[in-house]
Amino acid sequence: METLAVRLAHAVARRVEAGWSGAATAEAALAALGPEFGDVDLEAALGTIAHQFGLSPTDASILEVAALADQSVSGHLLLGLLSGDPGPARPSVAVALEVAGLPADARAARAHLGPRSPLVHYGLIDTSGIDVLLSRRVVVADRVAAHLSGGDDLPPQRVLTMLLDAVPVEVEGTTLVASALSAGQRLVWVHAPGAGAGAAMATAACRRLGVAHLVADLARLDPASSVEQATLDILLEGGLAGSVVVLVGAERVRADVYTRSAVPVIAVSVEPWDPQWPADLPLTVPAPRLSVAERQALWAPLLGDGDASREVSGMPLSPEQIAIVGRHATTTAALHGEDDVTAERVRHSARELSRGRSVRANAGSSVTLDDLVLPPAALGEVQRLLDWARYRDEVAAMGPLHGKGGKGIGICALFSGPPGTGKTLAAHVVADSLGMDLYQVDLSSIVDKYIGETEKNLERVFQEAEATNAVLFFDEADALFGSRSEVKDAKDRYANQEIAYLLQRMEQFDGITVLASNLRGNIDPAFARRLHFMVAFPDPDEPTRQRLWTHHLEDLATDPDDPVDVVRLASAVELAGGDVRNMVLTAVYAAVAEGVPLGMRHVTESVHREHIKLGRRPPAGLPLPDRS
Repeated sequence: METLAVRLAHAVARRVEAGWSGAATAEAALAALGPEFGDVDLEAALGTIAHQFGLSPTDASILEVAALADQSVSGHLLLGLLSGDPGPARPSVAVALEVAGLPADARAARAHLGPRSPLVHYGLIDTSGIDVLLSRRVVVADRVAAHLSGGDDLPPQRVLTMLLDAVPVEVEGTTLVASALSAGQRLVWVHAPGAGAGAAMATAACRRLGVAHLVADLARLDPASSVEQATLDILLEGGLAGSVVVLVGAERVRADVYTRSAVPVIAVSVEPWDPQWPADLPLTVPAPRLSVAERQALWAPLLGDGDASREVSGMPLSPEQIAIVGRHATTTAALHGEDDVTAERVRHSARELSRGRSVRANAGSSVTLDDLVLPPAALGEVQRLLDWARYRDEVAAMGPLHGKGGKGIGICALFSGPPGTGKTLAAHVVADSLGMDLYQVDLSSIVDKYIGETEKNLERVFQEAEATNAVLFFDEADALFGSRSEVKDAKDRYANQEIAYLLQRMEQFDGITVLASNLRGNIDPAFARRLHFMVAFPDPDEPTRQRLWTHHLEDLATDPDDPVDVVRLASAVELAGGDVRNMVLTAVYAAVAEGVPLGMRHVTESVHREHIKLGRRPPAGLPLPDRS
C-alpha cells in the first residue's frame, strides 16, 4: 500500500490539475513534512492500535490521516487546505477517505466513519456534528493522539482518579471468571453486594491467566462529570493498553455502554444483572464476602498474626477497603509518633473510610463495650450482636441459613427501653466496634405526605447505608415501624403500604439495622419475626446506678474536703444513665464557674435541678447543702 506521503501528494496533484488556487501553499506544506513520515514509532503505535481494536488496513489508514493533524503543524495546514479551509484545520470525512484511498462517497463514509464503524464505535475518532457526514470533521480523541505521539503516555487525570489498586484474592467464583475470559467472553457480570470481594475475584482471575488488567471504580468519579463518558474513557484506556477492564460500580451506567469496549470487561456491581438492560445476557458470577480468616490473612502483613489482626478481622471490609484503611492507619500512626499500628488505630481509620451521616458531635470520638453500663443480660445481648456481625460471613458460607427467596444476610436488632437507658450509646458501640459509621435516619426528611414519596426516601436511605458500609439507626422507630391499623380510609391504606415496603426492604438489606423504641409493644408484630435481637434496656437498678456514677466521675478531679458519695447517690437518685450524665455535666459546669474542684455540693444541686426539669420530686435523702 502506498505511504501517506505518496497519497497526500496524489491528492494535491489532483487539485493542481483542476486549477487549485491554493496549490503553492499546499505543495510547500507537503515539502515541509519531509522525514516526519518515516517515524518508526508512529507506525508501530498505529499497528498496535489496529491490532488491539481489530481495525482493517483501510480503517488504520483513515486513523493515520486523521492523526496527521495532531502530529505535525505542516500536516495540520495541508489537511485544512485539502478540506477547503484557508488555513490549518481538521480533515473532512471526504478528504480522510480520499487520502486513505477510498471513494469519497456517502456509502464509504457510513461504512468507515459512521456511528457503527470501529473507529467511531470504540471512541478512537469523533465525527459528531449536524452537517452531512462527508463534510464533518474527523477528530482523533485526545487520548489516542497522545498515545500515538509517544512520550508521557499516562492516562488523563480524570481516568487516573478512578483507578483502583485491587487486591487479588482467590475466592469461590474465581475459576469461573478465568474460564469465561479464556473462552472469549466479552462481558462478565460480577454481582458483589455489600463488601463482596468482586474486584478481588476479578483481579485474581486475571492474575491466574497472566493477562494485563485495568481496575477502575466509578464511585471515585467527580459528581459533576458524565458517568457514560468516564466509562468510555476507561474502556478506551483498556483498549490502548490491551488490558482487561475491571469496572467497579458498573451499575452506575447503562449496560449497553460496555459493548463499546474492544477488550473484555468484568463489570463488578452491587446490583444483579437486569434482563431489561439493552445488551445481551452475560455470564453472571456472584462474589462472596471474605471470611474472617481471609480478612485476617490480609491484615497480617500490617498487624502480624496475633491478637490485633484477629481483633480487626471482624470488620466487614472488602480487600480494597482493607488496603485503603491499612495505608491510612500506617500514615496516621507515623504522624502521631506511634511505633506500631494498633487495632484501635485501624478501627479509627475504618470509621473514617465509612464516614457518612455521623450523628456524633465529635466525629473523632469512639466508644467501646466498656463505655456501656448495663445489666449483665443486656450487655450480653449487645456482645452477642457483635459476634453475629463479625462471623456472619462465616455462617453465610455454610449455605442459605439466613433464608432463601431474596433474603439478605443483614442483621436487625431492636433496642427498647425508657429514655436515657443507653439505646443510642449502644448503637454507637456496635458501629465503632465494627469500624463502621452510624447512619441515623432523620425521620423528618423521610416521611412525606405525598403518596409514594416516603418509600422513595427510604430506598435512598438503604442505598446510602449500603454504599457507605454504615450501621443504619432508626431512633424513635415507632414512627415508621409501628403497628398496622385497620383500613378505614385512604390514609390508613397508604400507611400500611409503607410498612409493607419496609418489611420487604429490610429482608433484602445486607447491612446492620438498629431500631430504638421507648415501647417495645408499639412495633408491628410482623417486624418482630424479622428481628434477630430484641434487647431490653431497663431502668438501672441500684448496683447499675452505682457503676454509672462511678463511670462518669472516675476521670474527674474532686474536692477531697467534699468527696462525692457515689453509694449515697446510687441509693437516692433513681434516674437513668442519660440523666446521670446530665447531672454530672451540670455539676462540673458549676464547679468550673466557681473555680474550685468538683464536690458533693455541686452534684447535689445538679440532682435537684435535674429532678425539677423532669417534673419529679427531688430525693428526700439528698437535701440541698447550705451554701450561705
